Amino acid sequence: MGRQDTPQPYQYVRQPLVEPDWRRLPGWREVTAAQWRDAQWQRSHCVQGERQLRQVFGPLLTDRFYDELAADQREFATMSVLVPPQMLNTMAVGAPLVPAAFTEAFLTDPVRRYMLPVRSDRHPAWPSHPLAARDSLHEAQMWVVEGLTHRYPTKVLAELLSTCPQYCGHCTRMDLVGRSTPQVAKARLVLRPADREEQMLDYLKRTPSVRDVVVSGGDLANVPWPRLESFLLRLLELGSVRDVRLASKAVVGLPQHWLQPKVLAGMERVARLAARRSVNLAVHTHANHAASVTPLVAEAARGLLDAGVRDVRNQGVLMRGVNDSPEALLDLCFALQGEANVLPYYFYLCDVIPNAEHWRLPLAAAQRLQEAILGYLPGYATPRLVADVPHVGKRWVHQAVGYDRVRGISYWTKNYRTGLELRGGEGAFGPDGLGRRHPYVDPVDTLPPEGRAWWAERAGAAGNFDPSELEESE
Repeated sequence: MGRQDTPQPYQYVRQPLVEPDWRRLPGWREVTAAQWRDAQWQRSHCVQGERQLRQVFGPLLTDRFYDELAADQREFATMSVLVPPQMLNTMAVGAPLVPAAFTEAFLTDPVRRYMLPVRSDRHPAWPSHPLAARDSLHEAQMWVVEGLTHRYPTKVLAELLSTCPQYCGHCTRMDLVGRSTPQVAKARLVLRPADREEQMLDYLKRTPSVRDVVVSGGDLANVPWPRLESFLLRLLELGSVRDVRLASKAVVGLPQHWLQPKVLAGMERVARLAARRSVNLAVHTHANHAASVTPLVAEAARGLLDAGVRDVRNQGVLMRGVNDSPEALLDLCFALQGEANVLPYYFYLCDVIPNAEHWRLPLAAAQRLQEAILGYLPGYATPRLVADVPHVGKRWVHQAVGYDRVRGISYWTKNYRTGLELRGGEGAFGPDGLGRRHPYVDPVDTLPPEGRAWWAERAGAAGNFDPSELEESE
């Protein structure tokens, strides 16, 4: 019989979930448990800027933090501030309740790092990659009707709205979602919701090759439940649709929404119809650090499963300073899988959007992380680490067909055509799209000096960067 205490690179120790005591914070000392569980209380007390933060933290956060936050909103932020109490309460847990020490702990907190970015987080030399783009995945270019992206042969993404209960600093849809910031005047959905949904359903009726629909936004938690339920029931009436995935980061950020009896009762009605039609119904959420996985998150996931949802799955984002070590990633996966009934599913490399370089990891680091987490989790619960390559789609980090590590350029192929190839136009590659090698780029600051110099020379070319320079070196 083998020894039970063999040292391992990662030592698993079961950690029961804990709901941090919100009453440790001055502004919430009188908040009752009933109020905390109330979805409307959570929504009406969301933090949207300095004034609300001061109301919550009182003297615990010093002007050092507020000055950094204000500077970031002026100079770098692509998302406005919106954090539900549930999410804010998972930051700086256990920090000394002394202003200087609490502020330091808050600034180094991994959840704060992506929910409330500050100027000192951003990379001083490379806040953005030279190839950063607002709609980095060209989703809007692949709209077949407003909000409906037909990117993969058998799958579509239905963006029902452009708001969320919380705004993550690294949002891949920063071009559309949320309120405008000084840096980003947001694009807008122009159709009435009912008209948009009608056009989406009409397209799906006319396109039976689509069998998988991701219903997203924004966040479904912001769609009034009667309207969402009506849309889902009509969607499930389409015989060609065999998979429906509902995307809501609110399972983690605002679990109180999904614990409302009217919502769970409605989800049960939707799940019953899905079961009768043998359609796989799942909910996808978004957790990036174990600290954000609490008993309320587990309760919401269990409620959805008991209502008849097949799976609750997590799609996180790999980010420096948040989950870029095997320990942090495995801690999160065990919290999700072992304690919260949430299946670890994907972790994406952070997309190449403006002012995101301090979050992004190079491909090589993601490859090492994938290798490091293998063998600890059940195979079905071991997340796949992926790059969402522009013009290609999701690819496992080990699928690159070429990788120039000096310039930080990896190359990827695909096995299907998107609407861009079929329709032509900007960003299209014509019938040779399947034979093309598409580039994906590492953060410049992670490259060796030669690579940084190569990008610096091109970044200073007054916007005249030639994409052909990304062609694969011999």
